Amino acid sequence: MTSPLARRNFLQLLAALTAGASVTGTASAADLVSGQGGSARFPLVSKRRAAPIVVSAADHPGVVRVAADLQADVERVTGIKPQLVNALPADGDAVLIGTLGSPLVDGLDLDVAGVAGKWETSLTQVVRTGRRRLLVLTGSDPRGTIYGTYDLSRGIGVSPWYWWDDVPVEHRDELHVSPDRRSLGTPFVKYRGIFINDENPALGTWAPRYFGPGHAPGHPGGFNHLFWEKVFETVLRLKGNYVWPAVWGRAFAEDDPLNHATAKRYGIVMGTSHEAPMMRGIEEWNRHAKPGQDPYGGTGEWSFRRNPEAIKAYWADGIKRMVDEDFEGVVTVGMRGNGDTQLPDGDSIELMQSILAAEQEVLARVTGRDPAEIPQVWTLYKEVLRYWDKGLRPPDHVTVVFPDDNWGNLCKLPDQSLPPRAGGYGLYYHFDYVGLGRNYKWVDTCALANLWEQLHQAAEYGISRLWVANVGDFKSNELPTQFFLDYAWNPSALPLERLSTWEREYAGQNFGRREAAAIAEVLHTYGTLQARRKPELLNRRINVEGNAIVYDDKATPFSLVHYREIDRVTEEWRKLGERAEQIAARIPAAYRDAFFELVLYQVKATANLYELRHAEFTNLFYAGQGRALANDLAATTEARFADDLALANRFNTVVAGGKWNGFQTQPHIGYGDVERYGPNAPWQQPEKDHVALPDEIFPPVRRITAADGAEMGVAIDGSEQWWPSSSDTPVLPEFSPFQTQPAQFVDAFNRGRTPFGCTIRAGAPWLVVRPATGQVEKQLRATVEVDWKRAPRGTTRVPIVVSGAGRTVTVEAVVRNPVVPRSWRHGFMEANGYVSMEAEHHSASIAANGVRWRRIPDLGRTGAGLKPFPVTAASQDPGRGPRLEYRMTLFTAGEVTVWAHLSPRAGVLPVPGLRYAVSFDDAAPQVVDVIKTTGADHSLLNRPWERMTSDNVCLTATRHVLTPGPHVLKFWMVDPTVVVQKLVVDTGGLRPSYLGPPESKRM
Repeated sequence: MTSPLARRNFLQLLAALTAGASVTGTASAADLVSGQGGSARFPLVSKRRAAPIVVSAADHPGVVRVAADLQADVERVTGIKPQLVNALPADGDAVLIGTLGSPLVDGLDLDVAGVAGKWETSLTQVVRTGRRRLLVLTGSDPRGTIYGTYDLSRGIGVSPWYWWDDVPVEHRDELHVSPDRRSLGTPFVKYRGIFINDENPALGTWAPRYFGPGHAPGHPGGFNHLFWEKVFETVLRLKGNYVWPAVWGRAFAEDDPLNHATAKRYGIVMGTSHEAPMMRGIEEWNRHAKPGQDPYGGTGEWSFRRNPEAIKAYWADGIKRMVDEDFEGVVTVGMRGNGDTQLPDGDSIELMQSILAAEQEVLARVTGRDPAEIPQVWTLYKEVLRYWDKGLRPPDHVTVVFPDDNWGNLCKLPDQSLPPRAGGYGLYYHFDYVGLGRNYKWVDTCALANLWEQLHQAAEYGISRLWVANVGDFKSNELPTQFFLDYAWNPSALPLERLSTWEREYAGQNFGRREAAAIAEVLHTYGTLQARRKPELLNRRINVEGNAIVYDDKATPFSLVHYREIDRVTEEWRKLGERAEQIAARIPAAYRDAFFELVLYQVKATANLYELRHAEFTNLFYAGQGRALANDLAATTEARFADDLALANRFNTVVAGGKWNGFQTQPHIGYGDVERYGPNAPWQQPEKDHVALPDEIFPPVRRITAADGAEMGVAIDGSEQWWPSSSDTPVLPEFSPFQTQPAQFVDAFNRGRTPFGCTIRAGAPWLVVRPATGQVEKQLRATVEVDWKRAPRGTTRVPIVVSGAGRTVTVEAVVRNPVVPRSWRHGFMEANGYVSMEAEHHSASIAANGVRWRRIPDLGRTGAGLKPFPVTAASQDPGRGPRLEYRMTLFTAGEVTVWAHLSPRAGVLPVPGLRYAVSFDDAAPQVVDVIKTTGADHSLLNRPWERMTSDNVCLTATRHVLTPGPHVLKFWMVDPTVVVQKLVVDTGGLRPSYLGPPESKRM
């Protein structure tokens, strides 16, 4: 008998081979159109003449409308406007747009194999009728026709983002279409779309200005049908079909009575979010159902237990509106509390069962149809997932939507041992979020590698009925939104190997081919760096103190003293900003607005924010030591704050002639100021009613009053202390020929206002100090290096004497130059009390039981991630599954701790926990259950979960007793959803840092 898992894998293989595959191959839209003519190519525009566009007025309104879009797109590219008519001209070539079954299309000799009867499947084909040729853009249904038409628009050079990001088109005199039969195929995911959410302050500020009453006389301003037209068109150009509308203070059906009609006219499927059942947003209830005046005869309370009849009547009106207005919708069922919270009535299974049953009764009564015929979803968001975990199942025809944890990590996958659901499964994913541990709404922070890995996993587990992404304000999340919808259309067209190609195509689509590779590399690096930590969290450190997790909103998460961490990450961002600026200087002027909107702003503004935080926290550190340099860093912090405002002002008032005024109003620097913004300040955005001033920086910088005269202080690499204030002996981190950070430093700084002379002299000629002398106005930094050709074997302690302003401080350098047998010189070498290894740099990767480890580039915070494939593999017995091996040499005897840096995944499988195992040499593996060990619970959104998602890493440890010499560390797969990024072996010298120490030297 075939197992459910084998059957599911077969069906998914079949879907991968058929769904979304082009009939003529996998050619991009750009290959569809050429600037060169030929006997076989169709002349869309040739010799200053455009072929007329023909569409029947009786076709679906969305098809009629998209024909006008194609007309406008051809004119954008060539300057020539095609004629748009409703009947075929008497002679001559023409473009014919029509859905299969429409009168204009049915009489043609079309090969509709693989198209007719499918869902949203397009067909582009050149046919001859007598002496003329017709370029036929058709589809199995109206959206299939729409997608085929927009495919041609993209082929002639019109970006889906032409309006939302002012992407220009490259002028072309001639447009000739390939005669090859072409189809985009059938989408893998049936309903694919976006959720406009968290739309304040940016979208909520901009939309009323741009789409105000003056822009559309006679229509309400703001989120009106003119606004939604721009959203719907872009969604369709991206091959999406589904939208959850804005919710915070918005009521889609009431804000403009034309909104639902507009969705119908465009061919968009409407839904509502996880907290808005039965086609009614919660804002409608808030506006009308109030105590004492509930129009449904109830108490005005959003409680099914205490106000059921009024709520059912309210739901019935929502379904009646869908029937009366005849728009296409997917009905959300279930119920959550008012304001995106849990129910006020408790979370009993019986209560939710009664809610689901009542909704089915309302659907049947109002529509007169079997509810199983009406598309429905139940989104298991936050606390709702507990109902599923407790065994509650909705009717089989309801699509069960599993969410991520708001931070890009899936919470649940379908149990492969169960039979398929008639309603299938869906996915709700976040590119934008309001909530714990902190809002992230400012700029795109999605790493493409992580997005691919999670979407691939969802697809492989059969989640294919509905995918929706929370895109926040829509603008600023363009890249992940497009990738999300591309992947939903056809996962098999986007294997891991094509990620870099997709990035180049995205850049070329928006900026032309000349700079596409350079821009794609900037965007890729941006996503990789941004994924380390949300920019809103750059002033929050999360520590573990005993058994408690403690938040510090006045501290940088990056170490100020260990491994030069804050310097390194800030420098990476600075260099990326420079690369983006260099591209901006050389791209054609026509592209500069789009480049600023899609690339330069988010890169430069984030790089600037890192420089601001670097200066700010170094200021606070130096001020505590009395360094005169602290005041300069306070000024630098405020200068970077001014740069932040200037970049936002350029976005709001200069770019595209001020078209986007109000879009860059999202706070991102003042989080955590409880005194100013109240108890929610650690996670909720600071609300500002005025133009930001430097005192919005939190924590605030400090200025000091330097002492009269000269006063020397000394600080050293790797220490927060300074001398002579501290009574401890200043000891530099240990030097080793195997360390990857060859130089260390000694700072001689001035605590006064008068400069002084300083000397820094080492007690051995092979310990090199540069500079050895200098004038200290505010600070002199000297680097200390070892000349290993002259250094003695063994461990040597060398004094470094720092003198100036009447003071002398002696720093000790510990130099460890071990004798290493040749047989030990393999793999990673211990130095500075640790061995640090990127997961991808294994010495061996050994498959087992049909499962292997696969490298996913840049999935980790400092390198690639490794994950078992196939992702649907069964869990393995510890010590019997695939493993990664890492050869190393240790010089320290005794207990060591192996820290595994893992991607912050939840326990998505029906098996309990999330496990891996570690062993050394031939010892038995130690099994770690990540969920049990960390206590992170995505459904409770508890503090361990907050720490894991905020830091974007899960840290767990095993302990082992080892002798000096060569060893092999083995990392074993147990559960298939573990992703390992980095392994660090602490032999006693590991120092606290955010990213972990730099990778060790590998022999």
